Amino acid sequence: MPRQQVEEPFKINQKITAREVRLVGDNVEQGVYSIDQARKMAQDQNLDLVEISPTATPPVCRVIDYSKFKYEQKKKTRELKAKQTKVVLKEIRFGPNTDEHDFAFKVKHAQEFLREGAKIKSYVHFVGRSIVFKERGEILLLKFAQALEDLAKVEQLPKLEGKRMFLYLAPKAAAVAKPAAKPAPATDAKPEKKAPKPAEAAEAAPASSDAE
Repeated sequence: MPRQQVEEPFKINQKITAREVRLVGDNVEQGVYSIDQARKMAQDQNLDLVEISPTATPPVCRVIDYSKFKYEQKKKTRELKAKQTKVVLKEIRFGPNTDEHDFAFKVKHAQEFLREGAKIKSYVHFVGRSIVFKERGEILLLKFAQALEDLAKVEQLPKLEGKRMFLYLAPKAAAVAKPAAKPAPATDAKPEKKAPKPAEAAEAAPASSDAE
């Protein structure tokens, strides 16, 4: 089977169907030209006529090296994807009667998650008739947010949804731990003194007295 051709993202040269186009760029005199004039201007420079804004009236084109143009576009796309960090969401669950020891344990875990750059979805789960103590859940979550205020900012205050009350926290920029830099090798270290040879040590030692 013949390999399927990949459709180009831009119309170029003979594929541009507009009767006239607006040329922009550094290597042409900007203005509106007939499509034949614009193509000839590109051919005279051994470049391509590329339609970069087809919805404009008239369409906007550039005279450029299309292969180089596509490479630059792909490079920009890769850079943008690299900058988009994946957000990790960690869940921390409480009961309405969570004791102080368990609370402190969960705070410690939340601190680790925040320093790693993760967001926190903490919630109180009400079982059965414990829903009547929803005020306890709200107080508990606010206390949790307060315990983490140095590392986190509140994205959503406690909100009851069904049998769960949710609180959302996001790490502050200054809280996210950066990888530690490797220490630079010491350049001003003094060379270690070599131990004297036995003969040298004998010469250096003072003569012992024979007087009794």
